[in-house]
Amino acid sequence: MDAADFRARVEADRQTELDRLGSSKRLVALTDASLDDETVLRTAAASEAAAAAVFDDWAADATGDAEDAFASFARRERDHYERVRDELGADVDAAPGAVHDFLRDCESTVERAGGVVGRGAVAERTLTQFVSYFVNQADESRADLFRELKTETQADTETAVALIAEATSGDDDRERALAAAVSAIDAAYEEYVDALESMGVNPKSIC
Repeated sequence: MDAADFRARVEADRQTELDRLGSSKRLVALTDASLDDETVLRTAAASEAAAAAVFDDWAADATGDAEDAFASFARRERDHYERVRDELGADVDAAPGAVHDFLRDCESTVERAGGVVGRGAVAERTLTQFVSYFVNQADESRADLFRELKTETQADTETAVALIAEATSGDDDRERALAAAVSAIDAAYEEYVDALESMGVNPKSIC
């Protein structure tokens, strides 16, 4: 399975939702409209910590290449957490959110890898908004940090697609992977809509 083709299919299936998740309202939803450096960094760190915990749990009950991939994802997310925490200057508790709650319920390797692809599509757009925030703050050092986190997240998404190719044995498995990827995006989008609507903000416009 070609990584670009699988990712393209996932993103085509949820293009509208991903476009909205990639808007400037993404950080408004994540921070409850508290757009200051500390809150933005704390929000990012809490999400990275939650991802590391999920991937650690997956690695603990996987074997072979799946175990290696999930352990690698966990190490990456711990590293991301530590780098953001160092910018913040304080430890932060994990805050799973809807995507990580969904991922925790995935059981098979195919579903888990598919979920990582969906999470990656959301995370790449979210990290772009973190970059934009710090660019607007004239803080290029922190903007560069989030650019690096985005690049590394994209690499893990490609690893997940490769794992899908290895773990699937037919169309049914591939459809399960696709369903998990789309469901991860749906979880993020539903949480996004709920957060904005609770603040009286229209989630359907893109800006």
